[in-house]
Amino acid sequence: MAPTDELFAELRKIDTPTITNVVATYPKSPLCLGLYNPWTENWYTDTSIRCIYPEKGAIIGHAVTCVYGLPDPNYTGRLSFMDVVDALDAMKKPTILVIQQKWPAELMSKAGLAGEIMVTSMKAVGCIGMLSNGPSRDVDAIRKLDFQMLLGGVTAGHGEMAVHAVNVPVSVGGMDVAPGDLIHMDENGAVKFPADKAGQVLENAKKMLDAEAEHLARLRAAKTAAEVRAAGGSYTAKRPA
Repeated sequence: MAPTDELFAELRKIDTPTITNVVATYPKSPLCLGLYNPWTENWYTDTSIRCIYPEKGAIIGHAVTCVYGLPDPNYTGRLSFMDVVDALDAMKKPTILVIQQKWPAELMSKAGLAGEIMVTSMKAVGCIGMLSNGPSRDVDAIRKLDFQMLLGGVTAGHGEMAVHAVNVPVSVGGMDVAPGDLIHMDENGAVKFPADKAGQVLENAKKMLDAEAEHLARLRAAKTAAEVRAAGGSYTAKRPA
């Protein structure tokens, strides 16, 4: 079943680590869907990515992907940013743009790719956030646009750049993303999962949070090591039917 606006609204109330717990982190838990081998597959972002607006909370959207790099005289002119906008416009809403930046090593930390103009264009066609392995800029202006960015950093400028591919598999911050994947992200990072699993992810995440709340209540009441031990584990709820 395709995700609905109501389903997305509920998923935005949940933090990204809880989503990872349900997607793959705890394969022995009855509430974990086990969608990926948690250590061998690239399904969430690493420490190279940071959240620019942690106060905005979690967002979720369908991934649109693209690759940026230096202009290639044998290819430049075939694709442009408008092809990225077209891909965002064609995807189910809301969308999150995932940009893999491919620069020479000496430029990787200097390419402030997406600024206020690009982000405003993206928002016009239903994009609510961006995830990229490289830097962007204009974070002061974008802060006012209700748009989230998880980036490799922030820098003030860039040189000439070009779109190399649109809606292809990409790898950003240790996470492999295909067009149409759902991306859930907040100040902890980003995680992906298939769109058709959204309902199960939400149901199991709610049950996991309920179990954690009970566990935390027991821990807060504990006064000795024996009482902490007696409080038990937090992921003991039965697998949903």
